Amino acid sequence: MRPSTFVRCSWLLLLAVNTTALAQIAPSAGERAGYTGLFAAAARGDATEIARLAKAGADTGARDGHGRTPLHVAAFAGERDAMRALVAAGVDPNTLESDRYDIVTIAAVANDLATLKAALELGGSAKNVTSRYDGTALIAAAHLGYVEIVRELIRAGAPLDHVNNLGWTALIESIVLGDGGARHTATLEALVRAGANVNLADRGGTSPLKLAQARGYREMAAILLAANAR
Repeated sequence: MRPSTFVRCSWLLLLAVNTTALAQIAPSAGERAGYTGLFAAAARGDATEIARLAKAGADTGARDGHGRTPLHVAAFAGERDAMRALVAAGVDPNTLESDRYDIVTIAAVANDLATLKAALELGGSAKNVTSRYDGTALIAAAHLGYVEIVRELIRAGAPLDHVNNLGWTALIESIVLGDGGARHTATLEALVRAGANVNLADRGGTSPLKLAQARGYREMAAILLAANAR
């Protein structure tokens, strides 16, 4: 790898690692304290109050200062009954907040399997392109090594080979943003078994196998080799 290519790749990696935690912003304690109406009911999981307010004509699509709807607030809080009440009141389960996160990706990044399942049951799609990285919930979960979330998203039909605007797939992120440990290795294995393309290279033309080998991730490399990676 040429020095200029290495510097560029290192910069992209640092950018992704340093901004991922900031990209998805849950309501702060101050915001929650200031919520009223549907937002307050969503934050505390009061499905009965949500139904009452919606019937009385409350705006179920209202947005807070970060573009979150009451449904996003309920998802961040893991308040599944509130999520159900809001969708029953007509809220689109695939709406995005200001940072382009939906309830499926919110639950995935929180490693909240129960809320993810609820989001999918309510009509949230694992195929949505979300976040400032033009990624998916699957890519986010693979990056974090949340293997049970990854498996659930695979079952829900998440696109295995979607490429985000960093030039990375879920499989590549499990390597380049992982630590080579048990969680990320199991994540990569789940993706390989599901049929992810093991030879889809990054933007610099480096294959997943070469990425794993360069990092000394021997178990990951073995899984890729067994799947005919080059």
